[in-house]
Amino acid sequence: MIAPALEEMAGTLAGRLTVAKMNIDENPQTPKKYGVRGIPTLMLFKDGQVAATKIGALPKNKLLEWVEIGSLKPERGASL
Repeated sequence: MIAPALEEMAGTLAGRLTVAKMNIDENPQTPKKYGVRGIPTLMLFKDGQVAATKIGALPKNKLLEWVEIGSLKPERGASL
């Protein structure tokens, strides 16, 4: 499951990363707006714009790498 890793990252990177989940059945227009074709779809927003998108579950270390690529690098000493 990806949820525990995302929750841990949200705590570790608090103040620099916000993790939000959306039920696409309750919000059918949002997936259309962003071209979501698979679940889970992870989207990294920066300054209100989509900076990166990843489809499918990833292990925690790969999630962190993906976030780092999006310029939200954790402070020195932060670990997951």
